Amino acid sequence: MAEKQEVQTVGIDLGTTFSAIARLDNEGNPVSILNSDGKTVTPSIVILGDSGHVIVGPLPERVAHEHPDHIVEAIKRQMGKKDWFKVYQGKKLTPEFISALILKKMKQDAEKVIGPVANAVITVPYYFNDLRRKATQDAGRIAGFNVLDIINEPTAATLAYAWMKGELGRTDLASDEKTIMVYDLGGGTFDVTCVRYTPTHFRVLATDGDVMLGGIDWTNRMVEHVAEQFKRKYGSDPLSDPETRLLFTQECEAAKRSLSSKSQVPVNLYFQGKTLTVNVTRGDFERMTADLLQRTRDTTELVLQQAGVTTGTLTEVVLVGGSTHMPAVFKMLHEVSGRLPSRELNPDEAVAQGAAIHAAILEARATGGDSRLAKAVIKRLRAVSASDVNSHALGVAVSEPTDRQKKFNYVMIPKNTPIPHTITQRFTTNVANQQRIHVRLMQGDARDINACTLIGDVRIVNLPPNLPAGSPLEFTYQYEANGRILATARELTGNVEARTEIVRDTGLNDVGLDSFEQLAREYQVE
Repeated sequence: MAEKQEVQTVGIDLGTTFSAIARLDNEGNPVSILNSDGKTVTPSIVILGDSGHVIVGPLPERVAHEHPDHIVEAIKRQMGKKDWFKVYQGKKLTPEFISALILKKMKQDAEKVIGPVANAVITVPYYFNDLRRKATQDAGRIAGFNVLDIINEPTAATLAYAWMKGELGRTDLASDEKTIMVYDLGGGTFDVTCVRYTPTHFRVLATDGDVMLGGIDWTNRMVEHVAEQFKRKYGSDPLSDPETRLLFTQECEAAKRSLSSKSQVPVNLYFQGKTLTVNVTRGDFERMTADLLQRTRDTTELVLQQAGVTTGTLTEVVLVGGSTHMPAVFKMLHEVSGRLPSRELNPDEAVAQGAAIHAAILEARATGGDSRLAKAVIKRLRAVSASDVNSHALGVAVSEPTDRQKKFNYVMIPKNTPIPHTITQRFTTNVANQQRIHVRLMQGDARDINACTLIGDVRIVNLPPNLPAGSPLEFTYQYEANGRILATARELTGNVEARTEIVRDTGLNDVGLDSFEQLAREYQVE
C-alpha cells in the first residue's frame, strides 16, 4: 500500500497582475513554489477558451493571439462588486469565480511539487473592505482550499521581513521595538502601513491605501501618451480597436519594466498599416506619471503622521510589490523618510512567503504545528502574536439636526483605531410615538452616506406606546480582534434591545458557493 501523503498548507498572494504561492520548508524557511513554467509568479490573467477550456497565467505570446473578449485581467479590482460579471458559455462568472480559477491553477501546480494541498492563507490589501475580503475568501473555497485566514499584505510582508532578519519568534533576543514602514505598490493596488514590532509581537500603527492605484495605471499613461502622438500624426485612434489596445498595452508594459534599468526605450505602435516609433525616456515616463507617484507620496506622509512616527525613528522602509522596481519610487521614499529603502525582500514573493509564515503560526497554535518542522521552529512560531487596527471607519446614519429628512454618516470608530475596540454612544428618537428604530451601519470616513458602504443594519420594533420625541437610544459597536463586528441598539425607556453581527454578504450564499465549486471542477484549467 502506498504511503499516505501529508496534506500541505500554503500562503498565497492573489495579485492584480501576478500571483505567488509559498510554504515553509523543513527548516522553517518560507520558499516560493514554482509553477508549471518554472516561475515563482503566475500572471493573474485568465483566457476563457472553447468547451470549458481555461488557460491561467498564459505567456504574453499566447495572449497576443487571443481575442480580447476572451481575456480577463486585473480581476482583483472587481472583487466585492455585485454588479460585475463575465458571460461565458451562458453563465455569469463573478469576480470570485474568475479569481478561483487562478487559485485552482496555482493549487494544481503546487501539488505537482509538494503533494496534496488543502489549507491556505490568502492575502489582501490592507485597504480592502469587508465585501472584498469575503469575496477573496469565497474564491479560495471555490478553488478547493480550506481558507485558514485572510491576512493583510503589509502584515505578511512584515512577517517575511522579521523572519529574513532572523528575529521572528526569537524569545532569546532583546525585546527592543523596531518601527518599519511597508510601502506596497503592486500591479493594481497600493498600501502603505507602519508597523512596530519586537521579535514576538507585531502592532500595526496606521495604514491607508487605494485599491484602484497600481502599476497598471503607470502602463496606461504610456499607452495614452504614444497613442495620442499616433492620432495627431495619422488622424486615427489606435485605442478604438480592442486587439490593437491589447497588443500595445503589452508593449508598453514591457517598456515600463525596461525603463527601470534603461534610460530610454523605443515603443512601437502599429495600426491600420501605419507604424509609429516613439523613444520614451525615463524622464518622459516619470513626468507623465508624476501625479500617480504624488498620490502615493501623499498617502505615505499621511500614514506616518497618523502613526505618530517621525522619519528619524523609522528603522526601515520595506518595498513590496512589483511596481516598486521603478527608480522614481525609490527616490521619492528616500526623500520622504530620509532612509534608503530596503530591497532585501523579493518584492514579488515576500507577501506570499509571509502568508506561509502566518499559516504556520496558525497551525502551530491550533494543532501543535506541521510535523515536518523542527520543534525549535514550531516554538518560534507559537511565540508570535499581533495586534491590528481597522482600515475603514465605522459609523451610523443619523439625521441632520437642522433637517430630520437628511442623513449623514456619524463616525463612531475612526480608521486606524487599535482593535479590539468597543464604543457606546447615546442618540435620540426623531418623532413622537415612534414605533420602530432602524439603524443603518456604515463603513467609511465620508460624511455623505452615499460615499460610504452600507454593511448592515439593526431594527428595534415594538417600542413603548406614546414614546416622546427625543427619547434616549444607546448604540454599541464592538470590533473584535478577528475582524468580527457586532452592533447593539437599545431603547432605554422600555429597555428594548436588538443586535446583529455584520454578515459579509457578497451575494454568494452556500448554495451559490456550492454551484460555483461544482462548476470550477468541471472546467479544465491549465
